[in-house]
Amino acid sequence: MALWRGRRYGAAMQSTLLVMAGGAIGAAMRYHTGIGITTLAGDRWPWATLCVNVVGALLMGLLAGWATMRGLTEPWRLILGVGVLGGFTTFSAFSLETWQLIESGALVSAAGYAAASVLITVLCVGLGVGAMRAVLA
Repeated sequence: MALWRGRRYGAAMQSTLLVMAGGAIGAAMRYHTGIGITTLAGDRWPWATLCVNVVGALLMGLLAGWATMRGLTEPWRLILGVGVLGGFTTFSAFSLETWQLIESGALVSAAGYAAASVLITVLCVGLGVGAMRAVLA
């Protein structure tokens, strides 16, 4: 259990605190974004989760593009990538909402939601990486 002693413990605790701080920020952003989108679009279809996942994927792509072109220190990777974006995006909520659509018999809606979520977010990561590489080149 050397991990819990000395410098290694301090470094692990510092990393944990960075992820926690970023996660709190991301979760609050997710909460308020969800409220705003649901207020505008209603809650008949999971627009809020789809939008958060799309925006989160784009932001992750931008961060990854920055990291590959300019580098990213470990503390910034932890707070932004793991913490903020991990707390902001909602894959578990996406999965639950897809299941709820399936259970309610809305199979076409469930398939459309799942396909849109996966395809658009992967596209947005690529868009973000490409955009950041072009800006920083």
